[in-house]
Amino acid sequence: MVMQMKILGIESSCDETAAAVVEDGRIVLSDVISTQVEEHKIYGGVVPEIASRRHTENISQVVEKALSDAGCGYDDIDAIAVTYAPGLIGALLVGVNFAKGLAFSTGKPLVPVHHLRSHIAANYLSHPDLEPPFLALVVSGGHSHIIQVKSYAEFEIIGRTRDDAAGECLDKAARAMGVPYPGGKNLDSLAANGNPDAYHFPHPRVDGAPLDFSFSGLKTSVINIIHNASQKGETIDVADLGASYIAAVVNCLTTNLMNAAEMTGTEKIVIAGGVSANSVLRRELQKLCRQKKFQLFMPSLRWCGDNAAMVGSQGYYEYLSGNLAKENLNAIASLGIDKICVL
Repeated sequence: MVMQMKILGIESSCDETAAAVVEDGRIVLSDVISTQVEEHKIYGGVVPEIASRRHTENISQVVEKALSDAGCGYDDIDAIAVTYAPGLIGALLVGVNFAKGLAFSTGKPLVPVHHLRSHIAANYLSHPDLEPPFLALVVSGGHSHIIQVKSYAEFEIIGRTRDDAAGECLDKAARAMGVPYPGGKNLDSLAANGNPDAYHFPHPRVDGAPLDFSFSGLKTSVINIIHNASQKGETIDVADLGASYIAAVVNCLTTNLMNAAEMTGTEKIVIAGGVSANSVLRRELQKLCRQKKFQLFMPSLRWCGDNAAMVGSQGYYEYLSGNLAKENLNAIASLGIDKICVL
Protein backbone atom coordinates (compact mmCIF):
# COMPACT_ATOMS: atom_id res chain seq x y z
CA MET A 1 0.00 0.00 0.00
CA VAL A 2 1.38 3.43 -0.97
CA MET A 3 -0.06 6.68 0.31
CA GLN A 4 1.22 10.19 -0.33
CA MET A 5 1.92 11.78 3.03
CA LYS A 6 4.08 14.36 4.71
CA ILE A 7 5.17 13.32 8.20
CA LEU A 8 6.59 15.65 10.82
CA GLY A 9 9.14 13.63 12.79
CA ILE A 10 10.33 14.58 16.29
CA GLU A 11 13.33 13.01 18.05
CA SER A 12 14.57 13.66 21.61
CA SER A 13 15.67 10.27 22.96
CA CYS A 14 19.14 11.37 24.08
CA ASP A 15 21.00 14.64 23.52
CA GLU A 16 19.87 15.67 20.05
CA THR A 17 16.72 17.79 19.70
CA ALA A 18 15.61 17.10 16.15
CA ALA A 19 12.68 17.64 13.81
CA ALA A 20 12.19 16.84 10.14
CA VAL A 21 9.55 16.68 7.44
CA VAL A 22 9.61 13.50 5.36
CA GLU A 23 7.45 12.77 2.33
CA ASP A 24 6.24 9.23 1.58
CA GLY A 25 8.77 7.70 3.95
CA ARG A 26 11.71 8.35 1.61
CA ILE A 27 12.08 12.01 0.66
CA VAL A 28 13.56 14.39 3.23
CA LEU A 29 12.11 17.88 2.87
CA SER A 30 13.85 19.25 5.95
CA ASP A 31 16.17 18.02 8.68
CA VAL A 32 16.98 20.16 11.74
CA ILE A 33 19.17 19.07 14.66
CA SER A 34 20.14 21.03 17.77
CA THR A 35 23.08 19.14 19.22
CA GLN A 36 24.36 19.23 22.81
CA VAL A 37 27.74 17.56 22.19
CA GLU A 38 29.88 20.52 23.26
CA GLU A 39 27.95 21.00 26.49
CA HIS A 40 28.19 17.35 27.54
CA LYS A 41 31.84 17.10 26.49
CA ILE A 42 33.03 18.63 29.77
CA TYR A 43 31.35 15.76 31.66
CA GLY A 44 32.68 13.02 29.40
CA GLY A 45 29.16 11.82 28.58
CA VAL A 46 25.50 12.78 28.43
CA VAL A 47 24.04 14.19 31.65
CA PRO A 48 20.32 13.26 31.50
CA GLU A 49 19.03 16.25 33.49
CA ILE A 50 20.90 18.72 31.30
CA ALA A 51 19.76 16.95 28.14
CA SER A 52 16.10 17.16 29.20
CA ARG A 53 16.40 20.85 30.03
CA ARG A 54 17.94 21.67 26.66
CA HIS A 55 15.26 19.71 24.84
CA THR A 56 12.63 21.79 26.62
CA GLU A 57 14.38 25.01 25.61
CA ASN A 58 14.98 24.05 21.99
CA ILE A 59 12.16 21.84 20.77
CA SER A 60 9.68 24.54 19.76
CA GLN A 61 12.12 26.47 17.59
CA VAL A 62 13.56 23.26 16.08
CA VAL A 63 10.10 22.12 14.99
CA GLU A 64 9.23 25.54 13.58
CA LYS A 65 12.46 25.62 11.58
CA ALA A 66 11.83 22.13 10.21
CA LEU A 67 8.43 23.23 8.96
CA SER A 68 9.83 26.46 7.54
CA ASP A 69 12.71 24.71 5.77
CA ALA A 70 10.24 22.29 4.21
CA GLY A 71 7.98 25.13 3.08
CA CYS A 72 5.14 23.63 5.12
CA GLY A 73 2.56 24.75 7.59
CA TYR A 74 0.63 22.46 9.90
CA ASP A 75 -2.14 22.22 7.31
CA ASP A 76 0.35 20.54 4.97
CA ILE A 77 1.33 17.87 7.50
CA ASP A 78 -0.61 14.60 7.48
CA ALA A 79 0.68 13.12 10.76
CA ILE A 80 3.11 13.72 13.61
CA ALA A 81 5.60 10.96 14.46
CA VAL A 82 7.62 10.97 17.67
CA THR A 83 10.21 8.75 19.31
CA TYR A 84 8.58 7.37 22.45
CA ALA A 85 10.97 4.51 23.32
CA PRO A 86 13.64 3.57 24.25
CA GLY A 87 15.94 6.29 25.60
CA LEU A 88 16.53 8.66 28.49
CA ILE A 89 13.13 8.94 30.09
CA GLY A 90 13.27 12.68 30.79
CA ALA A 91 14.48 13.42 27.28
CA LEU A 92 11.80 11.23 25.71
CA LEU A 93 9.06 12.89 27.75
CA VAL A 94 9.89 16.29 26.27
CA GLY A 95 9.43 15.08 22.70
CA VAL A 96 6.40 12.93 23.46
CA ASN A 97 4.54 15.66 25.33
CA PHE A 98 5.34 18.28 22.71
CA ALA A 99 4.13 15.96 19.94
CA LYS A 100 0.96 15.15 21.88
CA GLY A 101 0.23 18.84 22.26
CA LEU A 102 0.76 19.43 18.55
CA ALA A 103 -1.42 16.49 17.57
CA PHE A 104 -4.22 17.66 19.87
CA SER A 105 -4.08 21.29 18.76
CA THR A 106 -3.82 20.53 15.02
CA GLY A 107 -6.07 17.47 14.91
CA LYS A 108 -3.32 15.42 13.25
CA PRO A 109 -2.79 11.69 13.89
CA LEU A 110 -0.03 10.86 16.40
CA VAL A 111 2.35 8.06 15.41
CA PRO A 112 4.55 6.40 18.08
CA VAL A 113 7.98 5.39 16.75
CA HIS A 114 10.47 3.00 18.34
CA HIS A 115 13.99 4.46 18.26
CA LEU A 116 15.68 1.35 16.89
CA ARG A 117 13.05 0.91 14.19
CA SER A 118 13.77 4.44 13.04
CA HIS A 119 17.52 3.74 12.91
CA ILE A 120 16.80 0.89 10.52
CA ALA A 121 14.53 3.21 8.52
CA ALA A 122 17.49 5.57 8.04
CA ASN A 123 18.48 3.16 5.29
CA TYR A 124 15.27 3.91 3.39
CA LEU A 125 16.48 7.51 3.12
CA SER A 126 19.85 6.42 1.71
CA HIS A 127 18.53 3.57 -0.46
CA PRO A 128 15.13 4.42 -1.97
CA ASP A 129 14.75 0.94 -3.48
CA LEU A 130 15.39 -0.98 -0.24
CA GLU A 131 12.43 -3.02 0.96
CA PRO A 132 12.00 -5.72 3.61
CA PRO A 133 12.60 -8.54 4.25
CA PHE A 134 16.26 -8.27 5.25
CA LEU A 135 18.63 -8.89 8.14
CA ALA A 136 19.68 -5.87 10.22
CA LEU A 137 22.57 -5.29 12.59
CA VAL A 138 21.66 -2.43 14.92
CA VAL A 139 24.65 -1.15 16.88
CA SER A 140 24.67 1.93 19.09
CA GLY A 141 25.69 3.17 22.51
CA GLY A 142 22.85 1.30 24.16
CA HIS A 143 22.01 -1.57 21.80
CA SER A 144 23.59 -4.40 19.83
CA HIS A 145 20.98 -6.52 18.04
CA ILE A 146 20.70 -8.80 15.04
CA ILE A 147 17.15 -8.42 13.76
CA GLN A 148 15.09 -10.10 11.09
CA VAL A 149 13.07 -7.33 9.50
CA LYS A 150 10.09 -9.21 8.08
CA SER A 151 8.14 -6.14 7.01
CA TYR A 152 8.20 -2.41 7.64
CA ALA A 153 6.54 -2.94 11.02
CA GLU A 154 7.39 -6.56 11.91
CA PHE A 155 10.69 -7.33 13.63
CA GLU A 156 12.21 -10.39 15.28
CA ILE A 157 15.34 -10.27 17.44
CA ILE A 158 17.56 -13.30 16.75
CA GLY A 159 20.74 -12.05 18.43
CA ARG A 160 21.48 -9.51 21.14
CA THR A 161 24.11 -8.48 23.64
CA ARG A 162 23.96 -10.17 27.02
CA ASP A 163 25.71 -7.30 28.80
CA ASP A 164 27.22 -4.13 27.33
CA ALA A 165 26.44 -2.65 23.93
CA ALA A 166 29.22 -2.33 21.36
CA GLY A 167 28.97 1.45 21.31
CA GLU A 168 29.18 1.67 25.08
CA CYS A 169 32.32 -0.47 25.05
CA LEU A 170 33.94 1.73 22.44
CA ASP A 171 33.04 4.88 24.36
CA LYS A 172 34.29 3.59 27.72
CA ALA A 173 37.49 2.18 26.25
CA ALA A 174 38.13 5.52 24.55
CA ARG A 175 37.62 7.33 27.84
CA ALA A 176 40.05 4.97 29.59
CA MET A 177 42.61 5.76 26.86
CA GLY A 178 42.17 9.49 27.42
CA VAL A 179 40.32 10.06 24.14
CA PRO A 180 37.90 13.02 24.41
CA TYR A 181 34.10 12.73 24.14
CA PRO A 182 32.44 11.56 21.94
CA GLY A 183 34.78 8.64 22.49
CA GLY A 184 33.74 6.13 19.85
CA LYS A 185 33.85 8.63 17.01
CA ASN A 186 37.18 10.15 18.08
CA LEU A 187 38.74 6.74 18.72
CA ASP A 188 37.80 5.68 15.19
CA SER A 189 39.68 8.68 13.78
CA LEU A 190 42.67 8.28 16.11
CA ALA A 191 43.04 4.56 15.39
CA ALA A 192 43.04 5.01 11.61
CA ASN A 193 46.85 4.89 11.53
CA GLY A 194 47.22 2.29 14.29
CA ASN A 195 48.23 -1.37 14.05
CA PRO A 196 45.17 -3.59 14.61
CA ASP A 197 47.45 -6.56 15.41
CA ALA A 198 49.46 -4.81 18.12
CA TYR A 199 47.32 -6.11 20.99
CA HIS A 200 45.42 -9.36 21.39
CA PHE A 201 41.86 -9.39 22.70
CA PRO A 202 39.52 -12.32 23.41
CA HIS A 203 36.48 -13.14 21.29
CA PRO A 204 33.73 -13.70 23.88
CA ARG A 205 30.99 -16.18 23.03
CA VAL A 206 27.70 -17.03 24.69
CA ASP A 207 27.17 -20.73 25.34
CA GLY A 208 23.99 -22.03 23.75
CA ALA A 209 23.31 -18.74 21.94
CA PRO A 210 25.69 -18.49 18.98
CA LEU A 211 24.18 -15.26 17.65
CA ASP A 212 24.29 -13.36 20.96
CA PHE A 213 27.09 -10.96 21.91
CA SER A 214 29.04 -10.34 25.09
CA PHE A 215 31.26 -7.27 25.26
CA SER A 216 31.93 -6.81 28.99
CA GLY A 217 35.02 -9.05 28.83
CA LEU A 218 36.49 -6.96 26.04
CA LYS A 219 35.93 -3.80 28.04
CA THR A 220 37.59 -5.32 31.11
CA SER A 221 40.50 -6.56 29.01
CA VAL A 222 41.37 -3.15 27.57
CA ILE A 223 41.11 -1.49 31.00
CA ASN A 224 43.48 -4.13 32.43
CA ILE A 225 46.00 -3.45 29.66
CA ILE A 226 45.91 0.27 30.44
CA HIS A 227 46.21 -0.27 34.22
CA ASN A 228 49.06 -2.78 33.89
CA ALA A 229 51.02 -0.43 31.66
CA SER A 230 50.48 2.41 34.13
CA GLN A 231 51.70 0.32 37.05
CA LYS A 232 54.87 -0.61 35.14
CA GLY A 233 55.48 2.94 33.95
CA GLU A 234 55.06 1.90 30.33
CA THR A 235 53.68 4.11 27.59
CA ILE A 236 50.82 2.84 25.49
CA ASP A 237 50.49 3.70 21.84
CA VAL A 238 46.84 4.79 21.86
CA ALA A 239 46.50 4.48 18.08
CA ASP A 240 47.66 0.84 18.18
CA LEU A 241 45.56 -0.04 21.22
CA GLY A 242 42.53 1.68 19.74
CA ALA A 243 42.95 -0.03 16.37
CA SER A 244 43.33 -3.44 18.03
CA TYR A 245 40.31 -2.89 20.25
CA ILE A 246 38.07 -1.68 17.43
CA ALA A 247 39.15 -4.67 15.35
CA ALA A 248 38.14 -7.02 18.18
CA VAL A 249 34.71 -5.40 18.60
CA VAL A 250 34.10 -5.42 14.84
CA ASN A 251 35.17 -9.06 14.60
CA CYS A 252 32.55 -10.02 17.20
CA LEU A 253 29.85 -8.09 15.35
CA THR A 254 30.65 -9.30 11.86
CA THR A 255 31.22 -12.95 12.82
CA ASN A 256 27.78 -13.28 14.39
CA LEU A 257 26.12 -11.28 11.62
CA MET A 258 27.59 -13.46 8.88
CA ASN A 259 26.56 -16.59 10.79
CA ALA A 260 23.04 -15.18 11.16
CA ALA A 261 22.87 -14.42 7.43
CA GLU A 262 23.84 -17.95 6.51
CA MET A 263 21.47 -19.49 9.07
CA THR A 264 18.49 -17.44 7.86
CA GLY A 265 19.31 -17.64 4.15
CA THR A 266 19.13 -13.89 3.76
CA GLU A 267 20.37 -12.07 0.68
CA LYS A 268 20.17 -8.51 2.04
CA ILE A 269 22.05 -7.14 5.06
CA VAL A 270 21.46 -3.73 6.61
CA ILE A 271 23.41 -1.97 9.35
CA ALA A 272 22.05 0.85 11.47
CA GLY A 273 22.68 2.90 14.60
CA GLY A 274 25.44 5.25 15.67
CA VAL A 275 28.18 2.62 15.43
CA SER A 276 27.25 1.99 11.79
CA ALA A 277 29.35 5.10 11.11
CA ASN A 278 32.49 3.30 12.32
CA SER A 279 34.91 3.13 9.41
CA VAL A 280 36.33 -0.28 10.32
CA LEU A 281 32.89 -1.87 10.62
CA ARG A 282 31.79 -0.44 7.27
CA ARG A 283 34.98 -1.52 5.53
CA GLU A 284 34.93 -5.04 6.98
CA LEU A 285 31.28 -5.62 6.12
CA GLN A 286 31.83 -4.42 2.57
CA LYS A 287 34.62 -6.95 2.20
CA LEU A 288 32.70 -9.85 3.76
CA CYS A 289 29.51 -9.19 1.83
CA ARG A 290 31.43 -9.10 -1.45
CA GLN A 291 33.01 -12.44 -0.60
CA LYS A 292 29.73 -14.08 0.43
CA LYS A 293 27.59 -12.46 -2.29
CA PHE A 294 25.29 -10.61 0.15
CA GLN A 295 23.77 -7.25 -0.71
CA LEU A 296 24.88 -4.69 1.86
CA PHE A 297 22.99 -1.50 2.69
CA MET A 298 24.52 1.14 4.94
CA PRO A 299 23.02 4.48 5.90
CA SER A 300 24.78 7.62 4.71
CA LEU A 301 26.94 9.00 7.50
CA ARG A 302 24.52 11.90 8.02
CA TRP A 303 21.76 9.42 8.96
CA CYS A 304 23.82 7.18 11.29
CA GLY A 305 23.38 9.33 14.39
CA ASP A 306 20.13 10.38 16.00
CA ASN A 307 17.96 12.49 13.72
CA ALA A 308 14.28 13.11 13.06
CA ALA A 309 14.26 12.26 9.36
CA MET A 310 14.55 8.58 10.24
CA VAL A 311 11.63 9.05 12.67
CA GLY A 312 9.54 10.56 9.89
CA SER A 313 10.46 7.68 7.60
CA GLN A 314 9.51 4.94 10.04
CA GLY A 315 6.50 6.96 11.13
CA TYR A 316 5.13 6.71 7.59
CA TYR A 317 5.25 2.92 7.68
CA GLU A 318 3.86 2.72 11.21
CA TYR A 319 0.96 4.87 10.05
CA LEU A 320 0.29 2.57 7.09
CA SER A 321 0.36 -0.37 9.51
CA GLY A 322 -2.32 1.26 11.66
CA ASN A 323 -0.01 1.87 14.60
CA LEU A 324 -1.41 5.13 15.98
CA ALA A 325 -1.31 6.56 19.49
CA LYS A 326 -3.95 8.21 21.63
CA GLU A 327 -3.65 11.23 23.87
CA ASN A 328 -2.35 9.09 26.75
CA LEU A 329 0.84 8.04 24.92
CA ASN A 330 3.71 7.86 27.39
CA ALA A 331 7.48 7.63 27.08
CA ILE A 332 9.12 4.27 27.81
CA ALA A 333 12.79 4.05 28.80
CA SER A 334 13.28 0.42 27.75
CA LEU A 335 11.26 -1.48 25.14
CA GLY A 336 12.11 -4.24 22.66
CA ILE A 337 12.02 -3.43 18.96
CA ASP A 338 9.55 -6.26 18.44
CA LYS A 339 7.00 -4.58 20.74
CA ILE A 340 4.48 -1.94 19.67
CA CYS A 341 2.81 0.86 21.58
CA VAL A 342 -0.27 -0.57 23.28
CA LEU A 343 -2.67 1.90 24.90
